[in-house]
Amino acid sequence: MASPKSKISRSKRGMRRAHNALKAPTVNNCSNCGSLVQPHRACPSCGYYKDREVLTSLD
Repeated sequence: MASPKSKISRSKRGMRRAHNALKAPTVNNCSNCGSLVQPHRACPSCGYYKDREVLTSLD
């Protein structure tokens, strides 16, 4: 089984893990109703994507 040649310091370990932080998801305003929606996804409240209706409401 492999074993490390030398101890990895806290600084080196932290530098390696610097990219692992969680980021908040990006949100934009819907061009039709103004509610918050993730980019490249249809608006869940009105069903519009790029100024046209792609989802019809089931109500």
